[in-house]
Amino acid sequence: MIIAVDGPAASGKGTIAKALAKHYGLPHLDTGLLYRAVGENVRRLELNPEIEADAVAACDFDDSLLDDPALRGDETGKLASIVSAHPLVRAALLHRQKRFARQPGGAVLDGRDIGTVIAPEADAKLFVRATPTIRAKRRHAELRMRGSTVSLDRVLADIRARDLRDSMRATAPMVPAADAALLDTSFLSIEASIQRAIAIVEARLHHKPVPLG
Repeated sequence: MIIAVDGPAASGKGTIAKALAKHYGLPHLDTGLLYRAVGENVRRLELNPEIEADAVAACDFDDSLLDDPALRGDETGKLASIVSAHPLVRAALLHRQKRFARQPGGAVLDGRDIGTVIAPEADAKLFVRATPTIRAKRRHAELRMRGSTVSLDRVLADIRARDLRDSMRATAPMVPAADAALLDTSFLSIEASIQRAIAIVEARLHHKPVPLG
C-alpha cells in the first residue's frame, strides 16, 4: 500500500504522514529532506543554489546528512525551495524516491509531487493545506522555540514566496493530484487532522466516498 501526502510548507503534511505510517505500520519518507540535504550541501560547498549545475553537483550526498538537525532550519528550507525548482535536481532524486515508494509492503511519502510524479499509482492520495497566515504562525512558533528572532511578517513573506516558487516551477509543480482528497488543517487540531486523514485513507482503500467534515 502506498500513501501519498502532498501540500505546502507548515500545512501539517509531515505530522500527518508520520501518523499514517505509524497507524498502518509502513516506512515513511519525508521527501523534502532530500531537497533540504541538497540545499545544505550547496551551502557547505559554497555553491550557488540558483545555478542548476551547482545544485546538481550537491545532489551527491551521504545518507547520514538526512539526520543532521541543520536540515530543519528555516534557511535550509529556503535553499531547498530554490534547488528543487531545477529539473535536473528533481531528476537526480527521482529514482531514490520511487524506489522507496515501491518497496515490498508499500510506504508513506510526503512532499509536493508524490501523488502526481513520484507515486501516481498510490492507493490513497491526500493534499494537505492551510491558509498562509496560519501556516506562518505555526512555523513562527517552531522557529521561536529554536531561539530564532525572525518576525512573523518575514515568515509569512517567505512562505508566500515559497508557495509561488513551488506552484509555478516548470517541472513537477505543487498541485493536487486529480484524484487526491483535500484536507484543510487550518482550524483542526493535530489529533483531529490525523483522524480525518485516517478516515480518508480508509475510504479510499475500501472504495467508499470520502467522509465530509
